[in-house]
Amino acid sequence: MSQTNSASSKHTIQFGIYTLGDLAKDPHTGEWNTPKQRLKELVEAAKLADDAGIEVFGVGEHHRLDFAVSSPPVVLAAIAQATRQIRLTSATTVLSTADPVRVFEDFATLDLLSDGRAEIISSRGAFLEPFPLFGYKLEQHQEVFEEHIRLLQLLNQKERVTWQGNYRSAIEHSEIAPRPDQEELPLWIGVGGTTATAELAGTCGTGLVLAILKGDPLQYKPLVEAYREAGRQAGHADDRLKAGLTGHGYIADTAEQARTEFYPYYANYKAQFKRPDAAYTPLAKEQFDALAAPDTAFAVGSPEQVAEKIVRMHREFGLTRYMLQMDVGGVPFKKLARAIELLATEVRPLVDHALMNES
Repeated sequence: MSQTNSASSKHTIQFGIYTLGDLAKDPHTGEWNTPKQRLKELVEAAKLADDAGIEVFGVGEHHRLDFAVSSPPVVLAAIAQATRQIRLTSATTVLSTADPVRVFEDFATLDLLSDGRAEIISSRGAFLEPFPLFGYKLEQHQEVFEEHIRLLQLLNQKERVTWQGNYRSAIEHSEIAPRPDQEELPLWIGVGGTTATAELAGTCGTGLVLAILKGDPLQYKPLVEAYREAGRQAGHADDRLKAGLTGHGYIADTAEQARTEFYPYYANYKAQFKRPDAAYTPLAKEQFDALAAPDTAFAVGSPEQVAEKIVRMHREFGLTRYMLQMDVGGVPFKKLARAIELLATEVRPLVDHALMNES
């Protein structure tokens, strides 16, 4: 059996890259990237991250024409054949609208193909499209998610399962196959801002992944505290209660270069995914610069600036893992490749140095 997820012995925390595979019109050329092109670039980005020593690569799930990925395990299986060491996770699996049996089988298959590198980050979902598409009621999403995550845990633990719930047909002494290469698939729950979901992660003893896209990250600290307290109350050891963080960012050689290069793509992203029921004005450069201020989670800047933000958040949250999404809004692959290189070769050593000196 392969080892389950653990922080690298030579680094203070795991570093990761994740993508949602959004399809965007280039703000400079006006050209749209295609799903085929986007998927090929995701595989190439994962190869670069693997070669650079980044530990985790995540792929998100959406069911819309402006995203290239609706099936993370399929994309991750392709990535598995092109990489050697990097761990492969969903980012996230929308478990409120997915059958836990199928999810487990898909990721167990991925685990076998990748020699034990598969993980699952589950969430209730941030978009509404999956609910009518897969026949679920939006008003029941919290109850369905809780039932599904508990069933997924059971499937992860046992080869034969008997189970009965309220939102899925019963399982009667059924074989759950295939079994993963790892003893169990590492399971995480993604949380955007809901205390109940953070507490559920603690009660279940899964990892917690916070999505902090902007603003002062300290406002999310109560979620981590609620998660760990619920975990302790449920009898889980502290070393089982792992906290990860995901967010948007971009790294260039200098702070000015990072802001100048990333701004048009991030503004593009904000315009493309604006709420249809809300008034919208284009994101001004001054607003963008404010989003990237030193006390925010928005990790846009030089390697030194991004490292300082990661160190600050680790001190507050006790992070096991930090994952960046740097390809939003149509960032060209060449620029993304350089940002990945800087994350691995400059940001990571700075973070390691700062945190190891504190231990």
